[in-house]
Amino acid sequence: MEALRDTDPAHIGAQALLARLGAGGMGQVYLGRSPGGRLVAVKVIRDEITGHPEALARFRREAETVRAVRSAYTANLIDASLAAPPYWIATEYVAGPTLGHAVAERGALPADTCRRLFAALAEGLASVHAYGVTHRDLKPQNVILGAQGPQLIDFGIARGVGETALTQDGQAPGTPGFTAPEVLLGAEAGAAADVFALGATLAYAATGRPPFGVGAAATVGYRAVHEPIDVSGVEPGLAALIEACVAKDSAQRPDPAEVIRRCGVRDALIDDPVYVGLGVLGEAVPVHEMRTQGPGMPYAYTPTRPGNAARPQSAAAAPGRRRTVLWVAAAVALAVVGAVAVWNLPLGGKGGKGGEDDSAGGRSPAAQTPGGGGPSGGPVAQSPAAQSPAGPPVFIKQTGPNIDDYDPTKDTCKEPEEERPKSDFQIAVTTAENDYTHQVKPGTVQISYRMKYAPQDMPAYYVAVVVKPQHEIDESGRSTAVTDNRQLGFVARARNIYEGVATEWKNLTYPDDFSMELNGKKVRAPSLAQEPGGWTVVFRHATSDTEHKSVFCTGFIS
Repeated sequence: MEALRDTDPAHIGAQALLARLGAGGMGQVYLGRSPGGRLVAVKVIRDEITGHPEALARFRREAETVRAVRSAYTANLIDASLAAPPYWIATEYVAGPTLGHAVAERGALPADTCRRLFAALAEGLASVHAYGVTHRDLKPQNVILGAQGPQLIDFGIARGVGETALTQDGQAPGTPGFTAPEVLLGAEAGAAADVFALGATLAYAATGRPPFGVGAAATVGYRAVHEPIDVSGVEPGLAALIEACVAKDSAQRPDPAEVIRRCGVRDALIDDPVYVGLGVLGEAVPVHEMRTQGPGMPYAYTPTRPGNAARPQSAAAAPGRRRTVLWVAAAVALAVVGAVAVWNLPLGGKGGKGGEDDSAGGRSPAAQTPGGGGPSGGPVAQSPAAQSPAGPPVFIKQTGPNIDDYDPTKDTCKEPEEERPKSDFQIAVTTAENDYTHQVKPGTVQISYRMKYAPQDMPAYYVAVVVKPQHEIDESGRSTAVTDNRQLGFVARARNIYEGVATEWKNLTYPDDFSMELNGKKVRAPSLAQEPGGWTVVFRHATSDTEHKSVFCTGFIS
């Protein structure tokens, strides 16, 4: 849960907003309070995809599915606005962490807890299937561990009997590693495909590892079709049940009732001390929000990648923020729109930011003078001598160790931003996997920024985007063994955000528009395949090539 930002609206419909719960490929999720005082989760679709028919159809389908399915294992629909932007739906506030978050934080669950969870989720699937609906995207991030048991969320690609698919030709619904083989091979996703996803989800819970490993979506999908699931170290009886659920032949999989029988549960999940210890009783939530937001304050949203919730700034880090939040003990819903499963991947340690001493780390970073690239072409070499230290920034340079570091296990960056961003500064980090316009090529990332509301005659405000892999890079462009990456990263040409039409998105493509210089040699940005795992993306406000401060940090998974 995160504090609201000054750019967030005070209300959505009749719901007063209290906090941010998460973000995803389709939009932002807020904690809200209904006029009668009921806590609700409000999902608001992203501005830039409101005109995309497929995205709107998926959002409306989620609302209709949630409206139709009345189950103890799903959150009920409270209200919705689907006729005109901003499009939003409000559901019951589901308390507790996601299974993905809980396992990433606490590690694999014991076999007895897994059996109880297995049975509860199977009962939830049976309840949903009874309405003639298949979920089609069951995974750890779409399971919330609540005080009364698990709940299923994100029915954006769920389908009823006789409905047609929304996905683009050639793209299977669901998430790699949790999508059944028959679906990957082009068949319809039926109830048996949900059972496959259930088995893969429990494999993750029992091992703490991705059920079919990590890597590119095609690679993970190939393993799901042709290779056995990873249940190494799992208690034999539980492993056998998981393997039955993920049988390559859908006809060989047990139905939910058989899964429940084989689990042999004799007591309530909520009586399991391990389950309770996962944080199902939640954290503190704000019950009242006070701020000086005038009636003319525009609605603005900072879009982020699925699962990459933008980090809040504390009151100490954001002077001038005029908000007071009162807190009480309650629970937190971590439901996010279109979120993807995030795995516990190795990342580097901490160090100092630009200009700080790195003596504690015991080593100096590689001498780095980044180059960059124009938004319309590939990387362009830039001589350090060509820039006056006091001149406008072109390609920012490293002046000291850099510890900007995105943590994919928590969907946050480990260090606070150095400077508060402008109130209407917006960013988007889009990969092919979360691109609802189908314009981002596989293996690339589109990074965009703009000012949503741009007054006339504003002074120049230069933004430099930095993309940083987990490992340091040598002069040949290969990854080194150094995971405590103190390099600045690969840099694109700094641009005045107010040049041209400030409210239009300024787009960059990684790796095409990014490069760095090491010891006087230009190094092109490596491909995503070279560095599977978590990548850090930092937006820096630059006043010169050597003076720049981070204003926003996020990341993505390759």
